[in-house]
Formats: sequence, C-alpha cells, structure tokens
Amino acid sequence: MKQKREIAILAVLIAMAVIVWYFQRLQPAGTAVTLAPGEKYQLLAVDNPSLHWPELKAAQRTEYQSTGRNIFSMMAPPPPVVTPPPTPEVTGPKIDLPPPPPPPPTLPVKFFGFGTVPNDIRRRAFLTDGEDVFIVGEGEVLLNRFRILKVGNASIEYEEISSGRRNTAPLEEQPASPST
Repeated sequence: MKQKREIAILAVLIAMAVIVWYFQRLQPAGTAVTLAPGEKYQLLAVDNPSLHWPELKAAQRTEYQSTGRNIFSMMAPPPPVVTPPPTPEVTGPKIDLPPPPPPPPTLPVKFFGFGTVPNDIRRRAFLTDGEDVFIVGEGEVLLNRFRILKVGNASIEYEEISSGRRNTAPLEEQPASPST
C-alpha cells in the first residue's frame, strides 16, 4: 500500500510539472515584469524629458571645417612652420660674464713609453725633449713644474704644481732613428 501511494504522489507531481511547462510555453517571450501589488512605480531620473530645441538647432547649423588632413590617410600632415616672435632689445645694465677658465696645462715634453723597476710597484714614464730623456715615476716632479699622477698604458695624468690644474698626455710613437 505504501508503494502505491508513493507512485500516486509521483504521478500528481509529474502532471503539475507538465501543466506549468504548458502555460510557460503559451506566454510570449518578451513579456514585461509586473510589479507586486504594494510597490510604487519609480520614474526615470531625467530633468526634462522634452527635446532641447535650441541645442538641436545649433548642432544642425554647424558646418564641417577641414584642418587640411586627409581623414582616409594614415600619414600625419607635416607640422606647421612656427616662426618665433622677434625678441625685443633689452636695454639696461649689461652683466659681465666671468672669464673662461684657463686652458689645461701642456707638457713641454713627449711621452714615449713606460716601464717598471723589478723591486718597485710604481710605473715609470719615459719622456723626451729633443735629445734629453726624462724618466719620472708616479708621484715625482718633472722640470720642477709638473707632478706625474698616474702612468697608464696609453697616457699619463699630470698636475701643474702652481695652479693645481690637471691634464693627460697621450703616448706618442717616436720615429725610428737612422742606424749608423
């Protein structure tokens, strides 16, 4: 008896589902949603729903003014040539600029080589002035006027003792002397 009762309840539920499905099919797809009986209808938040005639007429009266650019081309037009406005003459006290700094000191000798002494870590520079050859180490003074700061592979750095100005001299190749 229990099983017959369960089958009867199942048949009633299936019949109700078929009826709901049938009435859903009869209803058109684009129906509006209805409000519950206690709800109040809310208007859209529009200040003035009428047409704004002055703005519409002003928009209709506007004419297209070309800038000269072809709207169908991806290439941008060349920029317009801008001429700077003439600068007015400035009258008044002239400001004297400071004099330019003095040029860096130059060595009166040529740097033609370098070397080291086996027991010393400092490098020695070989400098020549015509027939005279000077061998000066890093930190030593040359001609009582220049201090050799660093001897490199391609140049030497030196400082003029009296002014403290610094400069570098490149390594210069000496032509080979004729053999006798």
